[in-house]
Amino acid sequence: MSLISIITVNFNQPQVTEALLKSLLEVNTYQDIEIIVVDNGSKINSVPEWTDRYPGIIFIRSEENKGFAGGNNLGIEYAKGEYLFLINNDTEVTATLIKQLSDTLDSNQKIGMVSPKIHYFDKPGMLQYAGYTNMNYYLARNECIGQFEEDNNQYDSLTGQTGYAHGAAMMIRREAMNKAGLMPENYFLYYEELDWCERIRKAGYEIHTNLTALIYHKESISVGKRSALKEYFMNRNRILFIRKNAPGLSFLIFCTYFTIAVIPRNTIQYILNKEFSFIPVFFKAITWHFTNKTDSTNLGYPVIR
Repeated sequence: MSLISIITVNFNQPQVTEALLKSLLEVNTYQDIEIIVVDNGSKINSVPEWTDRYPGIIFIRSEENKGFAGGNNLGIEYAKGEYLFLINNDTEVTATLIKQLSDTLDSNQKIGMVSPKIHYFDKPGMLQYAGYTNMNYYLARNECIGQFEEDNNQYDSLTGQTGYAHGAAMMIRREAMNKAGLMPENYFLYYEELDWCERIRKAGYEIHTNLTALIYHKESISVGKRSALKEYFMNRNRILFIRKNAPGLSFLIFCTYFTIAVIPRNTIQYILNKEFSFIPVFFKAITWHFTNKTDSTNLGYPVIR
């Protein structure tokens, strides 16, 4: 059995994180694991209490919010496993999940990363993820397979290569990570796992799903309230992803599409929805690219601390 390092990041959700820990300790049947929890600058530091309550688990405290990638990368620094399982703190595992994903990596040295099937926690039986389609670089669009559908095992035959792993649950081979590098931190929110998958693929590995493995995700089925922070990073990072990964001609076509279609459409939508404060945020997300390289660590927008 390979040692598997399980890494999760907490940000102001101690009870949610504790539910995941209970799931890992009481439901999971794979024993050769280490659990690493990164507290990502939460207002209340739960690490001292957790250290007493959960002996054997590694707790790391960051005094600042390093974002999704930064928090996970901090946990990776402490990991010793041959495989690393990065999961959202708002997930709960099934008994054989970790072994099934480990078996997938064991079965083929070309597989660099694997994700399981994901169900919505509050709607068991409803799919959130059964793989991703490949990216359309002209539009910067792809699709999440099966989302919002009842799971009748209709996608299980798609187990194998997929467009991208899902950031809520992805197990990576250490060798692949060493070649591809850590998760890119300058995205902060959104698209970082897609970019990481691209780099893993360029390093010579494949991205897979194992759709017999299952995890539950507590993300709401509803889209939820939009925020300026989300609007900024979704638009900035969509462009950043294409800048970093699309071939030259595809990037030019994307720029043309974004200019003549996305900018007018989003602006009109903000006006119709009376979301006037989003307009300068949207244009700030665009203009960031005129003054920053693709590896810039300047986020360009204040983030939650």
